[in-house]
Amino acid sequence: MRKTLLNADIKISFIDNIDKISASDWQNLNNSPCPFLRYNFFNALEKSESASAKQGWQAHHLVATNNNDVTAVMPMYLKSHSWGEYVFDWDWADAFKRNDIDYYPKLVATIPFTPVSSDKLLTSQGHVNELFEPLIEHCQQENINSWHILYCNEIRTALPEDVYQRNTVQFHWFNRDYETFDDFLNTFTSRKRKNTRKERLSIIEQEIDIRQLKNNEISQQDLEFFYLTYQLTYLKRGHQPHLSYEFFKQIVADMADNILLIIASHEQEDIACALFFYDDSQLYGRYWGCTKHYNNLHFELCYYRGIEFCIQNKLQSFNPGTQGEHKIQRGFEPVLTYSYHWVKHVPFRMAIKNFCQQEQQHMLTYQEQCQQVLPFRKI
Repeated sequence: MRKTLLNADIKISFIDNIDKISASDWQNLNNSPCPFLRYNFFNALEKSESASAKQGWQAHHLVATNNNDVTAVMPMYLKSHSWGEYVFDWDWADAFKRNDIDYYPKLVATIPFTPVSSDKLLTSQGHVNELFEPLIEHCQQENINSWHILYCNEIRTALPEDVYQRNTVQFHWFNRDYETFDDFLNTFTSRKRKNTRKERLSIIEQEIDIRQLKNNEISQQDLEFFYLTYQLTYLKRGHQPHLSYEFFKQIVADMADNILLIIASHEQEDIACALFFYDDSQLYGRYWGCTKHYNNLHFELCYYRGIEFCIQNKLQSFNPGTQGEHKIQRGFEPVLTYSYHWVKHVPFRMAIKNFCQQEQQHMLTYQEQCQQVLPFRKI
């Protein structure tokens, strides 16, 4: 029998601080191995004020209870902007502004600054689409202009008329029982295989040393260097970094078993690094930065070393982060992501629905085009 989330005894409320739910309740409902859904990750975001009302991320976590027992949690935030989401709705916000209509605040179910697909609803029963109507009712009552559930699992049942699906394309690597990196490369065409080997050889020719740190091997000095490069990545683009040093310090302390840090050095001086998270089956590339530019170093640290780590540890897949067509020729395959959206303002709904349908078709076509230029030999 299909389990349902909602019944007459279920009460849904919204909390403005993760402290109002216990870590044990959260983790008892969390059936996902994904490190970004752990209580410690969200707790670090809030305690470090990286995700806070001041930063435009006011916690508004959905909590379902039955006779005071917590039966479901969905991490959510009230947003006054669209930064840090990676499912871009700036055009929607601009259209509302041009018509003197408020687009914000909006309610977003997501992992802040982390475009990783997962079931955003933590529960042992029910499905996220059962919350569509309660979320609509809550937004109507609280003067919230829309809700958005980002990077969630695909909903295969029919959607309500006023809930829209959006897709994006990411590029993921899949482990097909490779024993070595060369096993993986042998699936490439000759030209692509030669190019990859040339890129990797250039790291040796530039006399770059690389060390790999995980678990409790990351020192304070290593973390400080990482954060320097993380800041530089944003400052080069004229932005302030989303995440504070205190966030990373807390994460390294609380989630050491899920973190991999790869650091490159030249002539005994650290020059670049990449920070990853991992679980029992997947590696997640998250942050990269450098103090000096070297040819192909980004590819080596962010992609090739990650692939090697997956092969050595028998991880099944590698999500290196959002965007980046340059990943295709390095063996990362196009996959669709899913998000779901509701907008309160009725006159805009048809335009937004048409946009989503056209975008969805474009993404399907784009995914197919990307598949045609993968580097693998035809079998």
